[in-house]
Amino acid sequence: MNRHEKALAILKQGTVIPATPLALDENRKLDKDGLRLLMNYYLNCGVGGIATAVHTTQFAIRRPDIALFEPVLKTVSEQIDSFEKKTGKTIVKVAGVCGPVEQAVEEAHIAAKYGYDAVLLSPGGLNHLSEDELVARTQQVAKIMPVIGFYLQTAVGGRVFSYNYWERVCATENVVAIKCASFNRYTTLDVVRAAAMSERCDEITLYTGNDDNILIDLLTRYKFEKDGKIVEKAFDGGLLGHWSVWTKKAVEIFEMAKAEKYKDSISPELLSLAASITDTNSAFFDTANGFKGCIAGLHKVLLRQGLMKNIYCLDPDETLSPGQAEQIDRVYRMYPDLNDDEFIRQNIDSWKEEL
Repeated sequence: MNRHEKALAILKQGTVIPATPLALDENRKLDKDGLRLLMNYYLNCGVGGIATAVHTTQFAIRRPDIALFEPVLKTVSEQIDSFEKKTGKTIVKVAGVCGPVEQAVEEAHIAAKYGYDAVLLSPGGLNHLSEDELVARTQQVAKIMPVIGFYLQTAVGGRVFSYNYWERVCATENVVAIKCASFNRYTTLDVVRAAAMSERCDEITLYTGNDDNILIDLLTRYKFEKDGKIVEKAFDGGLLGHWSVWTKKAVEIFEMAKAEKYKDSISPELLSLAASITDTNSAFFDTANGFKGCIAGLHKVLLRQGLMKNIYCLDPDETLSPGQAEQIDRVYRMYPDLNDDEFIRQNIDSWKEEL
């Protein structure tokens, strides 16, 4: 297999894919060394893939006056290439793609240009389009690159889709995975059932993006009846903004969930751990204020760990909400075993030397 085929095989199997933040300098310009440092951190945590130019990276990178979409894709891809060359490992490269069909197609071509393996196709900002139009958009992008479908939660610009919509997405050739981030058990079931019932069931890998239910998603085996037989489907990976912090622990928890999923019973300790993870996410993502500080919250954790120089977002008004820093302090105290601060302290100097 060539590199791209190996990457798609890893994506199909299911893996840990953090959705990466954007490192900015004091002038809110791209800090390339800062971005490379973040990549070194994720790659040395043992992730199987990297997703960039996604919500956590800030959609504003596409604005003409900012123009960071291509520089970010290039920088991240080059850092992954360097890691692959040094280690012999293959890392799945995922690029976020959004906008109307013309923009999405153009962005998919740019992702292909920089060696990305798949695109995460966001429906954000397109609530004026019909489901038919969005399916046609998916089909157009899938002609260029393998597509990861995306159920985006309504709080950050997504919408509720019908079950039939997901049936048609699953039927689309070259849709290789679906990230479900609807933050809703009912709509999550729509995605899982559509994938399970699809003729392409075995060609579609489900990735959780439900930051409110990460571990439970990874532990659950969904079963449906089809033609007199039981069909089983599960979330085999995660593509999450939450995993852009405390990533070493996220990899360990993912591996534990993978080992536990097919046992006869799930331990109460794992269910308690699931609740603890959700509580940390509530602080990072600023659920108390409708997710307004979700990106800045992740930056705050990375700043605390020495992996970022500031918590700046491209929009100066996008920052921590009142009380959010205190909530992050709380979950640090309450769940000390979930952070990976010591791992970072031991390795950050060597990661910096590699820049």
